Amino acid sequence: MAVPRLLLCLSLSMLCISSKPTEKKDRVHHDPQLSDKVHDDAQNFDYDHDAFLGADEAKTFDQLTPEESKERLGKIVSKIDEDKDGFVTVEELKDWIKFAQKRWIYEDVERQWKGHDLNEDGLISWEEYKNATYGYIL
Repeated sequence: MAVPRLLLCLSLSMLCISSKPTEKKDRVHHDPQLSDKVHDDAQNFDYDHDAFLGADEAKTFDQLTPEESKERLGKIVSKIDEDKDGFVTVEELKDWIKFAQKRWIYEDVERQWKGHDLNEDGLISWEEYKNATYGYIL
C-alpha cells in the first residue's frame, strides 16, 4: 500500500513542478494619462500642452496669437516658480502639472454635479441621477 501512495505523491509533485506558472497580474495602479493626445514630441507638442496647462486651458491657448500666448505663459511660469528664484525645478513643474490635472478633475466633478442635481437642492436623488444619466421622464 505504501508504494502506490509514494508513486501518487511523486506523480503529483512532478506535475506541480512541471506545470506552467500562472500569469502574473499587474497590481500596480498607474496614474491616468495627462492627455488623450499622442505623446510624440517629434510630431507636435499637443500632449505637453494638455499636461502643462490642462485640456481646457490648452484649447484657449490655441486661439491666441504668439505674443498673447507668450505673455500668458510668462504669468503661468511665475506661478509655477514657487520659491521665486527665477527658475522652474523639476519638482515645481511636477507640482504644477498635478495641480492643473486636479483642477480639471474638480471642475469636471462640479459640472457633472450641476448636471445631475436637477432641482438644484445640493443633493442628487436616485430619480435625479436616472433622469440626468439615462433620460427617464419624471
